[in-house]
Amino acid sequence: MARPDLRRNDEMRKMKIVPNFTMHAEGSVLISVGNTKVICNATVEENVPPHVKGTGRGWVTAEYSMLPRATNTRNRRDISKLKLNGRSAEIQRLIGRALRAVTDMEALGERQIIIDCDVIQADGGTRCASITGGYVALWLACKKLVDDGVLKKIPLTGQVAAVSAGIWNDEPILDLAYEEDSHAIVDANFVMTEKGEFVEIQGTGEGRPFTKEEYTRLMSLARRGTAKLCREQRKITGEVG
Repeated sequence: MARPDLRRNDEMRKMKIVPNFTMHAEGSVLISVGNTKVICNATVEENVPPHVKGTGRGWVTAEYSMLPRATNTRNRRDISKLKLNGRSAEIQRLIGRALRAVTDMEALGERQIIIDCDVIQADGGTRCASITGGYVALWLACKKLVDDGVLKKIPLTGQVAAVSAGIWNDEPILDLAYEEDSHAIVDANFVMTEKGEFVEIQGTGEGRPFTKEEYTRLMSLARRGTAKLCREQRKITGEVG
């Protein structure tokens, strides 16, 4: 059965990263993956959370939100962290873990970079787009610290990007749009470095259990997808690490 947008099973949606999308943040991008659009803003603060204070090490964290009309029907706005819904909380922790995996905290020094990921239009893969775009926003913020003479070098050890893969109509497919994601038999998200190393894998058998062979095929698709995403990142960042 053909995919709704007629892509090949191993074909990703069109992706575009627009750097310096906002004027005030130390690093910002608008990332578009198909019809999914996310604004990622990086803010540098000269302080760190209590658990890092006094260590000489920095910290990278993230906040994630979906605007009320990012979807077909209106989502309730997350008014504060106290009312943050479980999905948003889980996603922003994932983004933070992904970005910290490629950050040298000692080289960053005792300061914090916060990545705000705001979904303005959702059509599947918002967490993956947030990680992929959030990395570029983080890089831009670090570059500004270098350009301003605060740091001697960009404190990133490599790249990180994320893509979904799943089983839809009993076929493995790459980069699921919402229509596919909402009916997927298996849904997985792969967070990987430019070297093909895994940072995190999230996978669920939504319709049935899946086999090792099926998982291997999804992993192969994800490697191809994240490699392409990293190439797109390098159009802005150049080689890192």
